[in-house]
Amino acid sequence: MRKTIKTTKAIFPMPVLMIATYNEDGTIDVMNAAWGTMFDEKQVLINLDEEHKTVKNIKNRKGFTVSFADAKHIIEADYFGVASANNTKNKFEKSKLSAIKSQYVDAPIINEFPICLECEFVSMDTNGLLIGKVVNVTALDSVMNGDIVDIEKVEAIAYDSYTHGYYLVNKRVGNAFKDGFKIR
Repeated sequence: MRKTIKTTKAIFPMPVLMIATYNEDGTIDVMNAAWGTMFDEKQVLINLDEEHKTVKNIKNRKGFTVSFADAKHIIEADYFGVASANNTKNKFEKSKLSAIKSQYVDAPIINEFPICLECEFVSMDTNGLLIGKVVNVTALDSVMNGDIVDIEKVEAIAYDSYTHGYYLVNKRVGNAFKDGFKIR
């Protein structure tokens, strides 16, 4: 038996993405965005409201970074979602995190987050669907196993819209493009 639930935001897990830009004065802006995914092999798709300061920054600077929030930085990641750059001065500085400038796009890389996609702004439609071209990806040495990212070390978190909770995503349970062949 199945039960109807009272939500349309029912896809789980949703990534916890940190979108970082530079403000017009060169200071750093970071926002928490759960509505994002890979659009294809070289592009990200993020649904953002036009009113976000981050959107204005992306359009002005033509670049942004997307980092994956991890379990070690839940408080900072959530802060970037509850504090708006439109009315919070020194938002990034209050987080006590650090950043470096991307060599590929006009945007900051947050040092503490384990994986960062450096993106060029491609387009944004009237529904708020922002597309960015991924031009470089970096990962902290601490989450690598040789030349491959070890997702268990990343300790990425996911957002659950049912309970408004964050959950750890780090245990491998199968093999993509392989386990399905067991059915014949």
